[in-house]
Amino acid sequence: MFSNYKPTWMIKSIYEITPEQLQSVGIRVVLTDLDNTLIAWNHPDGTKELQAWLKRMKQADVPVIVVSNNSAKRIHRVANKLGISYVARALKPLPVGINKACKQLDVSKTEVVMVGDQLMTDIKAANSAKVRSILVQPVVNTDGWKTRFNRFFERKIMRYLQKRNPEVMKWRGEIK
Repeated sequence: MFSNYKPTWMIKSIYEITPEQLQSVGIRVVLTDLDNTLIAWNHPDGTKELQAWLKRMKQADVPVIVVSNNSAKRIHRVANKLGISYVARALKPLPVGINKACKQLDVSKTEVVMVGDQLMTDIKAANSAKVRSILVQPVVNTDGWKTRFNRFFERKIMRYLQKRNPEVMKWRGEIK
């Protein structure tokens, strides 16, 4: 029932993901949510840590593409500043935005991972699109009003998944 919400991996922060880890499991492209995954939802300029992580991915020739339900205007402000591409109005939890990004990049879904902080949107969309996923802890502990509703249900889903899949549903420091 809740298997649609089960991530492939759980990592505390997107910054812990390295090009070497990705390459070791055949991943060439990172699709990522924006708010509370790359940046704090209420601080759209990002951090030096984010800029360093993006630079490392770029040097390793690992494209990072934002796939977000936000408007193009909202995402463009951040993505343009960071020098990354994006898919706006991704319609997560549907696979629409992920499929669009894969098609634009002309990559196999086996070479893609979706990173996000929400089970009910990011991880479900990844599973619907049949790509691997990484659940990260939110950048900040507060959410925009639209997300607060989902968090209530996510806590219940997370408890269920952790009880049923204790070996997978653990926060780790790397992809294995």
